[in-house]
Amino acid sequence: NSKLRHVEKDILIPQIMRERAKELCSDKVQAFTKCCQETGLLMVVKCRQENTALKDCLVGYYSDPLFYEECKTEYLKQREEYRTTGIKKKKQKLASNV
Repeated sequence: NSKLRHVEKDILIPQIMRERAKELCSDKVQAFTKCCQETGLLMVVKCRQENTALKDCLVGYYSDPLFYEECKTEYLKQREEYRTTGIKKKKQKLASNV
């Protein structure tokens, strides 16, 4: 059953999108973080370029319908796995590391 509840559409899938987008934009995340660490209180002024590049990268993914569908598919796969095993993904990772 691939029907989605409100919480899945509005919270859980966007959460996966944010996590994946951060990974895909990691170079821009690192550049912005580095700039902020180097400039301290002046980061609002001095890191505008890095902040804009990061926002553009993230928003590009958030507004991409294909990216949404990929993340939805990933979510449905995780949900199916959980329904089958009763084990959430994060717990599976911990169990496999032990």
